[in-house]
Amino acid sequence: MLRAFAVAAVLATVALLGAVWFVSRSGSEADQFAQCRTSQIAGGTGSIGGPFELVNSAGETVTDKDVITQPSLIYFGYAFCPDVCPLDTARNAEAIDILEERGTMVTPVFISIDPKRDTPEVVGDFAYNLHERMIGLTGSPEQVKAASQAYKTYYKAHDAEDEYYLVDHSTFSYLVLPEAGFVEFFRREISPQEIADKIQCFVDAAQN
Repeated sequence: MLRAFAVAAVLATVALLGAVWFVSRSGSEADQFAQCRTSQIAGGTGSIGGPFELVNSAGETVTDKDVITQPSLIYFGYAFCPDVCPLDTARNAEAIDILEERGTMVTPVFISIDPKRDTPEVVGDFAYNLHERMIGLTGSPEQVKAASQAYKTYYKAHDAEDEYYLVDHSTFSYLVLPEAGFVEFFRREISPQEIADKIQCFVDAAQN
Protein backbone atom coordinates (compact mmCIF):
# COMPACT_ATOMS: atom_id res chain seq x y z
CA MET A 1 0.00 0.00 0.00
CA LEU A 2 2.78 2.42 0.95
CA ARG A 3 4.60 1.57 -2.27
CA ALA A 4 1.45 2.36 -4.27
CA PHE A 5 1.13 5.73 -2.55
CA ALA A 6 4.80 6.48 -3.28
CA VAL A 7 4.38 5.63 -6.97
CA ALA A 8 1.24 7.76 -7.15
CA ALA A 9 3.06 10.68 -5.52
CA VAL A 10 5.93 10.41 -8.00
CA LEU A 11 3.51 10.30 -10.92
CA ALA A 12 1.63 13.31 -9.57
CA THR A 13 4.87 15.26 -9.19
CA VAL A 14 5.97 14.38 -12.71
CA ALA A 15 2.58 15.44 -14.06
CA LEU A 16 2.74 18.74 -12.16
CA LEU A 17 6.25 19.51 -13.41
CA GLY A 18 5.16 18.63 -16.91
CA ALA A 19 2.21 20.99 -16.67
CA VAL A 20 4.44 23.80 -15.37
CA TRP A 21 6.92 23.18 -18.21
CA PHE A 22 4.13 23.16 -20.79
CA VAL A 23 2.59 26.40 -19.50
CA SER A 24 5.91 28.21 -19.30
CA ARG A 25 6.92 26.92 -22.72
CA SER A 26 3.60 27.91 -24.23
CA GLY A 27 3.81 31.37 -22.66
CA SER A 28 7.28 32.00 -24.04
CA GLU A 29 6.24 30.81 -27.49
CA ALA A 30 3.17 33.05 -27.42
CA ASP A 31 5.32 36.10 -26.66
CA GLN A 32 7.67 36.61 -29.59
CA PHE A 33 9.46 39.35 -27.63
CA ALA A 34 10.12 37.34 -24.46
CA GLN A 35 13.89 37.37 -24.97
CA CYS A 36 13.89 41.17 -25.23
CA ARG A 37 11.79 42.09 -22.21
CA THR A 38 13.27 43.44 -19.00
CA SER A 39 10.23 45.27 -17.59
CA GLN A 40 7.38 43.80 -15.58
CA ILE A 41 4.11 45.50 -16.50
CA ALA A 42 1.00 45.09 -14.36
CA GLY A 43 -1.81 43.90 -16.58
CA GLY A 44 0.59 43.06 -19.42
CA THR A 45 1.64 45.15 -22.39
CA GLY A 46 -1.91 45.15 -23.72
CA SER A 47 -2.94 47.46 -20.88
CA ILE A 48 -0.77 50.31 -22.23
CA GLY A 49 -1.11 52.22 -25.48
CA GLY A 50 -3.87 52.39 -28.02
CA PRO A 51 -5.57 54.83 -30.37
CA PHE A 52 -5.05 58.58 -30.04
CA GLU A 53 -5.98 61.70 -31.97
CA LEU A 54 -3.67 64.70 -31.72
CA VAL A 55 -2.43 67.70 -33.74
CA ASN A 56 0.92 67.79 -35.53
CA SER A 57 3.24 70.74 -36.12
CA ALA A 58 1.38 71.68 -39.31
CA GLY A 59 -1.89 72.01 -37.38
CA GLU A 60 -3.29 68.81 -38.88
CA THR A 61 -5.28 66.34 -36.83
CA VAL A 62 -3.57 62.95 -36.94
CA THR A 63 -4.17 59.55 -35.36
CA ASP A 64 -1.83 56.90 -34.04
CA LYS A 65 -2.14 55.13 -37.41
CA ASP A 66 -0.79 58.22 -39.17
CA VAL A 67 2.11 58.63 -36.75
CA ILE A 68 3.25 55.09 -35.90
CA THR A 69 4.10 53.82 -39.37
CA GLN A 70 7.40 52.26 -38.22
CA PRO A 71 8.93 51.44 -34.82
CA SER A 72 8.45 54.56 -32.69
CA LEU A 73 9.90 55.86 -29.42
CA ILE A 74 7.29 58.02 -27.68
CA TYR A 75 7.89 60.53 -24.89
CA PHE A 76 5.34 62.68 -23.04
CA GLY A 77 6.67 66.04 -21.90
CA TYR A 78 6.43 69.77 -22.60
CA ALA A 79 8.46 72.32 -24.53
CA PHE A 80 8.86 74.75 -21.60
CA CYS A 81 10.33 72.02 -19.38
CA PRO A 82 13.60 73.44 -17.97
CA ASP A 83 15.62 70.26 -17.50
CA VAL A 84 14.14 66.74 -17.58
CA CYS A 85 12.42 66.81 -20.98
CA PRO A 86 15.38 68.20 -22.95
CA LEU A 87 17.71 65.65 -21.37
CA ASP A 88 15.38 62.70 -21.91
CA THR A 89 14.45 63.58 -25.48
CA ALA A 90 18.09 64.31 -26.38
CA ARG A 91 18.96 60.87 -24.99
CA ASN A 92 16.21 59.34 -27.14
CA ALA A 93 17.45 61.22 -30.21
CA GLU A 94 20.94 59.81 -29.65
CA ALA A 95 19.51 56.27 -29.44
CA ILE A 96 17.64 56.89 -32.70
CA ASP A 97 20.89 57.95 -34.39
CA ILE A 98 22.70 54.84 -33.13
CA LEU A 99 19.95 52.69 -34.62
CA GLU A 100 19.97 54.59 -37.91
CA GLU A 101 23.72 53.95 -38.23
CA ARG A 102 22.86 50.24 -38.02
CA GLY A 103 20.24 50.60 -40.73
CA THR A 104 17.28 50.44 -38.32
CA MET A 105 14.84 53.32 -38.71
CA VAL A 106 12.86 54.32 -35.62
CA THR A 107 10.65 57.42 -35.34
CA PRO A 108 11.11 59.64 -32.27
CA VAL A 109 7.78 61.12 -31.12
CA PHE A 110 7.22 63.93 -28.61
CA ILE A 111 3.70 64.36 -27.20
CA SER A 112 3.05 67.54 -25.23
CA ILE A 113 1.19 67.39 -21.94
CA ASP A 114 1.00 71.21 -21.84
CA PRO A 115 -1.51 72.12 -24.58
CA LYS A 116 -2.06 75.57 -23.09
CA ARG A 117 1.41 76.76 -24.15
CA ASP A 118 2.53 74.11 -26.62
CA THR A 119 0.93 75.20 -29.85
CA PRO A 120 1.61 73.16 -33.01
CA GLU A 121 4.37 75.60 -33.97
CA VAL A 122 6.02 75.52 -30.55
CA VAL A 123 5.96 71.74 -30.27
CA GLY A 124 7.16 71.40 -33.86
CA ASP A 125 10.18 73.64 -33.27
CA PHE A 126 11.00 71.86 -30.01
CA ALA A 127 10.92 68.44 -31.69
CA TYR A 128 12.88 69.49 -34.78
CA ASN A 129 15.63 71.11 -32.72
CA LEU A 130 16.17 67.78 -30.97
CA HIS A 131 16.03 65.59 -34.08
CA GLU A 132 15.10 66.36 -37.68
CA ARG A 133 12.81 63.30 -37.79
CA MET A 134 11.15 63.81 -34.40
CA ILE A 135 7.38 64.24 -34.67
CA GLY A 136 5.93 66.83 -32.30
CA LEU A 137 2.30 66.45 -31.26
CA THR A 138 -0.08 68.53 -29.19
CA GLY A 139 -3.86 68.95 -29.14
CA SER A 140 -6.81 70.10 -27.13
CA PRO A 141 -6.75 69.40 -23.38
CA GLU A 142 -9.19 66.54 -24.02
CA GLN A 143 -7.07 65.01 -26.77
CA VAL A 144 -3.89 65.24 -24.69
CA LYS A 145 -5.61 63.75 -21.65
CA ALA A 146 -6.93 60.82 -23.69
CA ALA A 147 -3.48 60.05 -25.15
CA SER A 148 -1.89 60.30 -21.71
CA GLN A 149 -4.48 57.98 -20.18
CA ALA A 150 -3.95 55.44 -22.97
CA TYR A 151 -0.25 55.23 -22.07
CA LYS A 152 -0.88 55.44 -18.31
CA THR A 153 1.23 58.58 -17.92
CA TYR A 154 0.88 61.20 -15.20
CA TYR A 155 0.97 64.99 -15.49
CA LYS A 156 -0.21 67.92 -13.40
CA ALA A 157 0.41 71.60 -14.04
CA HIS A 158 1.34 73.86 -11.13
CA ASP A 159 -0.85 76.86 -10.40
CA ALA A 160 -0.23 79.24 -13.30
CA GLU A 161 0.79 82.46 -11.55
CA ASP A 162 2.68 83.43 -14.71
CA GLU A 163 3.69 81.93 -18.07
CA TYR A 164 6.66 80.09 -16.53
CA TYR A 165 4.66 77.53 -14.54
CA LEU A 166 6.01 73.98 -14.30
CA VAL A 167 4.25 70.72 -15.09
CA ASP A 168 4.93 67.57 -13.07
CA HIS A 169 4.92 64.49 -15.28
CA SER A 170 6.13 60.90 -15.62
CA THR A 171 9.32 60.37 -17.61
CA PHE A 172 9.03 56.97 -19.32
CA SER A 173 9.79 56.49 -23.01
CA TYR A 174 7.57 53.99 -24.83
CA LEU A 175 8.54 51.68 -27.68
CA VAL A 176 5.60 51.08 -30.01
CA LEU A 177 5.60 48.84 -33.09
CA PRO A 178 3.05 49.32 -35.91
CA GLU A 179 1.71 45.75 -35.76
CA ALA A 180 2.34 44.80 -32.14
CA GLY A 181 1.52 48.11 -30.43
CA PHE A 182 3.27 49.00 -27.17
CA VAL A 183 6.00 46.48 -26.29
CA GLU A 184 8.39 48.11 -23.79
CA PHE A 185 9.13 51.21 -21.74
CA PHE A 186 12.46 52.76 -20.75
CA ARG A 187 13.31 54.63 -17.58
CA ARG A 188 15.25 57.87 -17.77
CA GLU A 189 18.45 56.44 -16.24
CA ILE A 190 18.98 54.05 -19.18
CA SER A 191 21.72 55.10 -21.60
CA PRO A 192 21.24 55.75 -25.34
CA GLN A 193 23.28 52.65 -26.16
CA GLU A 194 21.15 50.45 -23.91
CA ILE A 195 17.94 51.80 -25.41
CA ALA A 196 19.27 51.26 -28.94
CA ASP A 197 20.25 47.67 -28.15
CA LYS A 198 16.87 46.91 -26.61
CA ILE A 199 14.95 48.46 -29.49
CA GLN A 200 17.08 46.49 -31.94
CA CYS A 201 16.12 43.28 -30.15
CA PHE A 202 12.40 44.06 -30.46
CA VAL A 203 12.68 45.12 -34.09
CA ASP A 204 14.59 41.95 -34.99
CA ALA A 205 12.09 39.77 -33.11
CA ALA A 206 9.18 41.43 -34.91
CA GLN A 207 10.70 40.48 -38.25
CA ASN A 208 11.11 36.80 -37.36
